[in-house]
Amino acid sequence: MAEIPDWMTAIDPERPGGPDVLLPVRRAVPQPGPGELLLRVAAAGVNRPDVAQREGNYSPPPGASSIPGLEVAGEVVAVGHGVMPELLGQPMCALLQGGGYAEYAVADARLCLPVPNTLSMVEAAAIPETLWTVWSNLFERAYVADGDTVLVHGGTSGIGTMAIALSRLFQVRMIVTAGTDEKCAAALKLGAAHAINYRTRDFVAEVRAITGGKGVDAVLDMVGGDYLPRNLDCLANDGRHVSIAILGGAKAEFNIWKVMAKRLTLTGSTLRPRSAEFKAAVAEEIAQLVWPHVEEGRLKPVIDATFPLEQAADAHRRLDEDHVGKVILTIAP
Repeated sequence: MAEIPDWMTAIDPERPGGPDVLLPVRRAVPQPGPGELLLRVAAAGVNRPDVAQREGNYSPPPGASSIPGLEVAGEVVAVGHGVMPELLGQPMCALLQGGGYAEYAVADARLCLPVPNTLSMVEAAAIPETLWTVWSNLFERAYVADGDTVLVHGGTSGIGTMAIALSRLFQVRMIVTAGTDEKCAAALKLGAAHAINYRTRDFVAEVRAITGGKGVDAVLDMVGGDYLPRNLDCLANDGRHVSIAILGGAKAEFNIWKVMAKRLTLTGSTLRPRSAEFKAAVAEEIAQLVWPHVEEGRLKPVIDATFPLEQAADAHRRLDEDHVGKVILTIAP
């Protein structure tokens, strides 16, 4: 195994701002503590929370690295106390509190999963953040099950494409929204049952027509704002609404009587601030119920584009363009 250097290249902005602040810098290679391992990063996922952090709107939790990046894949090159030395040299993907935009990253060993030969490192790096998010919110908080019908906004985002992939594995009928006919066609090709262009059609009316007036069992919403009351109109009796982002605004007005009359559940969550214990519990469920599908090649993330680490600014710009699936940073060996 190659010697671990003292210094590494990372993206660690000194101030908030636009994509141009994402410049390569020199940082000390982190050291794994108890229960942690050190990964030589091969690829790192780029996600909306990274953009919010870059803009100064989403500070890292206490103790987390200031380096952006919530998911990586790479080779285990060092382990801390209490971590099996047998993991050395193994390819793993990991959910992080931060630190992914770098040549080396420390991860909680409980939040790592082995990379099977059915995945490339780029594909493996595209999984943790979206899989943990969709699983914990759609399948745990909204307790979606076989035969349910679900509405997901942003159907061609990383979250949306992961939701579609999971719906195919667990027999959930997926209705998604997207902003162009091309994106809708892409969502249908990936396995969505229905895709609605929200710019040209009223998604509330479309959902009613698709479900014969019944409505959907759950909504996974990343928009917030004035989408909330419209989402409630889409829900069936005893429906569940889960908010995971507020891209369209943090405030909304809605009719409380509809919540009472239809016995609706409104909930939501953010993943990054949750405890390591919570994330480890989700990891155990994923390892048991989802990872066998990954190992057998039945679940793969959708990759939109890859950029070298030094081009992180271009990767962030790509998120603001029409894209389908995940944007990934790659690190040369």
